[in-house]
Amino acid sequence: MTATRVAYLAAVFPRATDTWIQRELAALREAGVEIETFAIRRPDTEHIVGAEQQAELDKVTYILEAAKSPALAVSHAKLFIRSPRRYVDALRLAWSTKRAGVKGSLYQIFYFAEAGLLAEELRSRKIQHLHNHFGDSGCTVSMLASELSGVPFSFTLHGPGIFFEANTWRLDAKISKAAFVACISYFCRSQAAIFAEPDDVDKLHIIHCGVSTQALTPVSHDGVGTEVIFVARLAELKGVSDLLRAVNTLVDAHPQLHLTIVGDGPERQRFEKLSKKLGLQKHVTFTGYLSQTEVADRLKRSHTLVLPSYAEGVPVSLMEALASQVPVIATQVGGVSELVEDGTNGFIVRPGDVGQLADRLDQLLSSGRLRQSMGEAGRARTIAEFNNTYESRRLKLLFENTIKGLPTPMRPELEG
Repeated sequence: MTATRVAYLAAVFPRATDTWIQRELAALREAGVEIETFAIRRPDTEHIVGAEQQAELDKVTYILEAAKSPALAVSHAKLFIRSPRRYVDALRLAWSTKRAGVKGSLYQIFYFAEAGLLAEELRSRKIQHLHNHFGDSGCTVSMLASELSGVPFSFTLHGPGIFFEANTWRLDAKISKAAFVACISYFCRSQAAIFAEPDDVDKLHIIHCGVSTQALTPVSHDGVGTEVIFVARLAELKGVSDLLRAVNTLVDAHPQLHLTIVGDGPERQRFEKLSKKLGLQKHVTFTGYLSQTEVADRLKRSHTLVLPSYAEGVPVSLMEALASQVPVIATQVGGVSELVEDGTNGFIVRPGDVGQLADRLDQLLSSGRLRQSMGEAGRARTIAEFNNTYESRRLKLLFENTIKGLPTPMRPELEG
C-alpha cells in the first residue's frame, strides 16, 4: 500500500513555542505518513532550544531562501504555461482575499510569489495533500499554493488570535477553499462556524492538540506544596501580572513558595520589573524558553501549574502538566473547560480575579491529598482525550479520507 504524502507549511518553523506541531509530525511519520516540511522563513536561534527543534530544522525547505534564486521566476513560468486558466484564477483569489490598504496589497504579492514556489515543489515531490497550522499569513500561502497546484489543502485552527482578525485574514474564504479544517476544541469549532457558509460547517472537525503522555513522569503529592510553575509566552494576555500579584499575597502564609516562569517574549522585562517591585526576587525565577525535555523535568518538581490567561485555545502547557499528574489552575476562557474540570483535575477561575486565583492556589498548596486526587484525574483525562498518538491518527484519517473522497465524522473515529 502506497504511503500518504503530505506537505506541512508554517510561517516560521520549528520554534520553541510550537512543540505540539513537532510531536504531531513525529507521530504521523511513525504512523506511516510521508511528510515534507516547509516554512516561509527560519526561526531565530533563541527558538532552537533542544534536539527536537534541531532535528526538524534540518528537514525544512525554506521558501524565502529559495525565492532568492531563479527558481521563483521559473516556478511561476511553469505554472502559467501548464495551466493559464488556473494561474489566472489563483491571481483572482489572491486579489479578492488581500488585506486592506497598500501594505496589504504588497504583502499579498509576496504571498502569491511564495505560493508559486511552494506549488511547484508540491508537484515535483508528488505531494497529495498540503496542511497548515494557524489561519493567518501561512494559511494564505497554503490556500494560494493549493489553487495554483490543484493539491487540496487543510489547516488547523487554534485561536484565539485568528478570531479577532477573522475578516482581515479572510477566514471565510479559507474555510470555503479548504478540504477540511481541524479545530482544536469544540469552542474553536463554534467560533469558526460563525465565519463559515452553512454548506461548509461540515468541514470543521475536532482534532485536539496532544502530548506524549508516556514521556511525562507522573508526580506524587504529599504534604504542603511549594513549587508553582507557569509555561507560556510572556505577554499580558497570559495573565502574568495577575499571577505575580496572587503569589505576592501568599508568601507570608507560604514562605517557601517559589514560582518558576518558563517562556519568553517582548514583555518579559516588564514582568521582571514587576516581580522586583513586589519584592518577589527570592520567590520567582524567569527561565526563558526551555526544551521539551527541560519542561518535563521542571514539571516533575512542581506541585501545580497556573495559567491565568485572558484568552486561550486549549493550552498545551495545561495538557503537559495534567499528563504529569500536576493539577492546574486556569481561567474560564476559550476551550479550557474542555480539558480542565473545575474541582476534579484542577480549578477554573475568573479571568483577572487575583483574589480567587490566590485562594485556589492556597487550597492546592495546602493539601497534598487534594493535589494527588486532582493530579490522577488530570492524567487520566489527558490520556483519554489529548494523547498525541491518537490525535495524530485522527488527523491521518482525515488526510486519507480527503484523498479518497470519503466523508469523516466531526470527531474522527479510530478503530480498535
